Amino acid sequence: MKHSRTYTTSLELDDASSRLIVAGTGKVGSQLCDRNLDLDTGVERSKVVAWNIWDLMTTMRKSATENAVDWVGVVEDAWKMGWGWYGEKKDGSDLAPYAWGKRGALLLGGSVMLASAVSPNAFEDGGTTQVSALMMFLGNENSVYILDKAEANAAQVNGHPAWGAVWDIHERTSVVQDIRTNTFCASGMHLPNGSFVTFGGYDAVGPAQAHGSQKNSDGQTGAWDAQYQDFDGRKAIRIVKLCTIVDDLNTGDCAWFDDPTQLAMKKFRWYSAVEPTGDGEVVIIGGFVTGGYVNRWLPNTDPAFENGMAEPMFEFFPARVGEPQIFDFLVQTSGLNAYAHTYLMPSGRMFLQANLSTTLWDFNTNKETPLPPMPKGVIRVYPASGATAMLPLTPANNYEPTMIFCGGSDMEDEMWGDYLQPRFDTWTYPASKDCQRITPEPQDGSFPVYIQDDDIPDVGRTMGQFIALPTGKYLLINGAEFGTAGFAGPNGTSNTPLDQMPFGASFAAGPVLKPALYDPTAPLGKRWSQDNLTASTIPRVYHSTAVLLPDGSVLIAGSNPNLDVNLSTTFPTEYRAEVYFPYYFSAPIRPSPQNVPKTLSYGGDYFNITIRGSSYTGAANSAAGSATVVLIRGGFSTHAMQMGQRFLQLNNTYTVNADSSITLHVAQLPPNPNLFQPGPALLFVNIHDVPSNGTFIIVGNGRIGKQPIYAASTLPDSKCLDNIHGGTDGNAGTTSSSASSGNGTQDMTTSKSLRRVNYVLLLGWMPKFRRHTEAASTSSSQASPSTPVHTPAFHSMMQQLRTLRTISVDGYANFPTLEMLKLDVRLIQAFVELGMGPPWGLVSSSDDIAHESSEESEDDGEDNQNVYGVVFWWIVLMNSAV
Repeated sequence: MKHSRTYTTSLELDDASSRLIVAGTGKVGSQLCDRNLDLDTGVERSKVVAWNIWDLMTTMRKSATENAVDWVGVVEDAWKMGWGWYGEKKDGSDLAPYAWGKRGALLLGGSVMLASAVSPNAFEDGGTTQVSALMMFLGNENSVYILDKAEANAAQVNGHPAWGAVWDIHERTSVVQDIRTNTFCASGMHLPNGSFVTFGGYDAVGPAQAHGSQKNSDGQTGAWDAQYQDFDGRKAIRIVKLCTIVDDLNTGDCAWFDDPTQLAMKKFRWYSAVEPTGDGEVVIIGGFVTGGYVNRWLPNTDPAFENGMAEPMFEFFPARVGEPQIFDFLVQTSGLNAYAHTYLMPSGRMFLQANLSTTLWDFNTNKETPLPPMPKGVIRVYPASGATAMLPLTPANNYEPTMIFCGGSDMEDEMWGDYLQPRFDTWTYPASKDCQRITPEPQDGSFPVYIQDDDIPDVGRTMGQFIALPTGKYLLINGAEFGTAGFAGPNGTSNTPLDQMPFGASFAAGPVLKPALYDPTAPLGKRWSQDNLTASTIPRVYHSTAVLLPDGSVLIAGSNPNLDVNLSTTFPTEYRAEVYFPYYFSAPIRPSPQNVPKTLSYGGDYFNITIRGSSYTGAANSAAGSATVVLIRGGFSTHAMQMGQRFLQLNNTYTVNADSSITLHVAQLPPNPNLFQPGPALLFVNIHDVPSNGTFIIVGNGRIGKQPIYAASTLPDSKCLDNIHGGTDGNAGTTSSSASSGNGTQDMTTSKSLRRVNYVLLLGWMPKFRRHTEAASTSSSQASPSTPVHTPAFHSMMQQLRTLRTISVDGYANFPTLEMLKLDVRLIQAFVELGMGPPWGLVSSSDDIAHESSEESEDDGEDNQNVYGVVFWWIVLMNSAV
């Protein structure tokens, strides 16, 4: 379901003698039930509502305990819930307290936070991706998009192997998605409106990467293949609107737009680099035209075009007027310039690193400013594939960008070979442990230089990748201790034929299974840690990926150093996904920000975020002083890169409130779109190094073009309030059973994955038959609440409910809202004791309906014909970020 949408629901069921109507209107979000509704707020009824809401909370807590779910909290006060009676009597007048009219419904709304037990610093099963995750990006709060190359995956779509899929974050399941062109080693980037675009790929292929059955005009590369049904993807521009797996992902707006006859680049590109501008354009840089291991021939007599195999030019999306120009940096770095590392700088120039060279480039004038070479001869780009990231942009560093490079390979130039093969058995060569930092545009006016950083702990790493975590630390994950990225073709290496290579087609060996944590603010010599970090059991080598999820966990998938699907080699085609839970999942409570805006601007008025007192522990002044508000864009993950990944901390002050809540006064982004280009991001709030769940937002105006820029936000002064505590010591809030008592300490033995569930409780009722005699009334009123009795008409309705699986929500059909939560008999008893009528049927799922109907069908005697039938619905409307 889409967040912040007005919703309307309506269910109508008819049988021969009665009618049930359940209806509600409200807004999904912090105000789930619209206060503008015509609510009856009589005192007597408010007591009934409050009484039963708290009973409902108790029941949910019991149910959560039974299902190994830790109960964290509920709305702070039942009186703050939207609620009211709905209904009418036969004469059309308002429904009086406890009166049973012809039809009616009770609407209640609120939210709860549930925390599932997980192990911090450890991996969990993430289900299957169905296609191998060669490329991956976070689409929205529900979905991760996955791209593979065209190959013989067992999963089929529209009569051919699938090479696209969408993974559901909450269910950890995936559905396949149709893509027309071959996405093998494409590049990708976000767009300002939140959509994603991918560029290039490989030509059409069939089994074992043989060029397609129909050839291009060159007579060699594939235009289309009859078996895999893929088209040449080297000029392709594919755009996708981000949806969820309950949508039809292969037709209409949710399908990939992938038609090179209508939208295409001007040049063929495979392994191209991409970087967005401050206007939301995308610069597309270099790549292979076709080829193999590295982007050159030996001897290298044509470093620009490599006799038609290399593409040294750049272009833009959307296309600018004029033809692509040669980028001299790509000529200088010939051979080792695939997937060049790119970062837009505050000045609007672009930082690039490839081979051993570094430059600052004005892509509008095509002018370069050379920077120092990479120290120690370490190659960081593909196929050395070192880990790289831009470190956090924060008020403390005045938003000055610094890049870090770790790992890769320092093999001699000759060893890298050419398109055909490496001229060395790469799997015998140890990957580099070296890490370097550089600040390309120092604000103090000094000349940029590389600075030695702490080495990667334990062993060197190729194909490791940095994932920015909400707390400002970086997770280094995946990769191998020896060799390089890539896989062998029929030629193997210059020393070893393919069929004699010891690790199948892989050019790497020694998978590194244990992640490492990097803290860029720690003192030199203490920036790396692997304490208490658990190792994975799944090797993630070439073609592995990872992305940050909205709850702060990390999805890891892929690994496929094979020409085509191979399930029996040393490093097989991998479909298993994992979810890694970083250290902060040990916290018993996580911040719960309220009123997070959906869009942010470059400069402008500040906004307020409220942190509930129940969502932190310890002194409020300390918690408020530690609070940070950060934006993270996870980027497009492929080949040990996160294209577009950025971390920016917003400036903030705070006010501590008497009810133990904290109001954060948060600045908009700095008035410079080059720092954090327009598009989607996750907003997190950290308190004492513990992040909230991320909220999806859009930065900028959602359009490609000059972004509106306003004056920098002016913030009010911070205000403290003594003797205020969060959690169980605060004036508001409920903590989990493992929370502290408010002294600032935390029980770190139980970890949690926190999610908010907003809900609506709907009670619908109808009189089945009026009591005919006092005896009948007496007999029915003495029935046990634990054994409901029903009329034949009630059973008829139950049978109809079995087929009711979907509901229309704001024009979105087939949304699975009928997710029932089973409640125990105490709630039934509560309604009976409050005089709300005789026993009634409790419906918790379609299976229970069927079971209940079959059990009770033999008991529909004469006495039971005089009983009211009531249906109790618990509808979970949405799961949203806390």
